[in-house]
Amino acid sequence: METFSKREKEKQRQKKRKQKQEKMESRKASTPKGQSLDQMLAYVDENGNLSTTPPDPRRQRTVNEEDIQIGVPRQSDIAEGTKIHQGIVTSFSASKGYGFIKDTQTQASVFVHINSLLEPINEQDRVSFTLTMTPKGPSAIEVKKAAKPE
Repeated sequence: METFSKREKEKQRQKKRKQKQEKMESRKASTPKGQSLDQMLAYVDENGNLSTTPPDPRRQRTVNEEDIQIGVPRQSDIAEGTKIHQGIVTSFSASKGYGFIKDTQTQASVFVHINSLLEPINEQDRVSFTLTMTPKGPSAIEVKKAAKPE
């Protein structure tokens, strides 16, 4: 049964304060004071893990600044230029004005814009195109329907 008297509430507050004070005093007592700087330092070993011992200078590796790559490496495997690629239109929306072609040789998805078409295309059409690199990735230009294999 819960009482709502002022005395009971005050006793509970006092009890909580006392418990809080005891916890604070026990934390202060268990914390070691006056540690030396060496005891407070943390080191990073050759694998990038934190350690209490300094790293062995004989295991230190040197890294060339030129070998460090920041960002995504350029796509050099996609040939740009005059080579004519073959592919299948996986999706194309004439109302939106763009779509994607799956290159049959590299299986890469290539963006195509309606302004790059030489003739109208639909989904699942076999097409031939030339690749060009744009800031957002490879893009198909000079897109036209390929002759159907017999």
